[in-house]
Amino acid sequence: MEILKTVGLKKYYGSGTSLVKALDGVDLSIEEGEFAAVVGSSGSGKSTLLHMLGGLDDPTEGKVIVDGKDISALKDTELTIFRRRNIGFIFQNYNLVPVLNVYENVVLPLELDGEKPDQKFVREVMEILGVYERRASMPNQLSGGQQQRVAIARALASKPAIVLADEPTGNLDSRNSKEVVGLLKVTGEQFGQTIVMITHNEALAQLCSRVIRIEDGRIWKDKTNAEKSVRRMAAGTLAPTGILPEMQPGRQGRGQE
Repeated sequence: MEILKTVGLKKYYGSGTSLVKALDGVDLSIEEGEFAAVVGSSGSGKSTLLHMLGGLDDPTEGKVIVDGKDISALKDTELTIFRRRNIGFIFQNYNLVPVLNVYENVVLPLELDGEKPDQKFVREVMEILGVYERRASMPNQLSGGQQQRVAIARALASKPAIVLADEPTGNLDSRNSKEVVGLLKVTGEQFGQTIVMITHNEALAQLCSRVIRIEDGRIWKDKTNAEKSVRRMAAGTLAPTGILPEMQPGRQGRGQE
């Protein structure tokens, strides 16, 4: 089922000779449960695209449809509420609240929305990500990789329609980068979550089920990694989740809604 769609999406800055076409007519469709990577060179428009998908900026022209709702047509208050309930964000700089502990950071979006956290679900997410035992710790007591795990848990806690990850490994070393992307893939599969990740790292993008290349504000290539993953699994070099076997945490049944 299609969960995310853009139609003729454009974002222009300036005018005349100084006109910059950050996005120049992007038509994109993401299916429920996909883990898609958007790659491109600096200035290609990939970050602008993510901002459009998340309703963080207004398009010059076109539509962004999330779970059947045209968010580009929503008023500011409506968009804020919709975004909080339906879109999870993971940022390069983690964006954890320093005065809140790990658990409080994870459930913060739910509490801001006046919702009672699903304790069983939140615990399951945190256990899979390996941060439940650190639930009483403050962010400054965690490593960068642990902070990003907490940020992933926070994005998943509200059971959003989509999760948008903006260079989530940008501040991590190679080992932690692979681990974080691997955990994103595992949690996405575990909870049927749709994930769109912006990255400049080609190797990390290959861990995703789909790679979308954008240049000059347009999509130039869009391919799935399914066939390659199947071949690699058959050769015994890839775990079923698409990550190295030693990085694959134990899988558990999802808590009741």
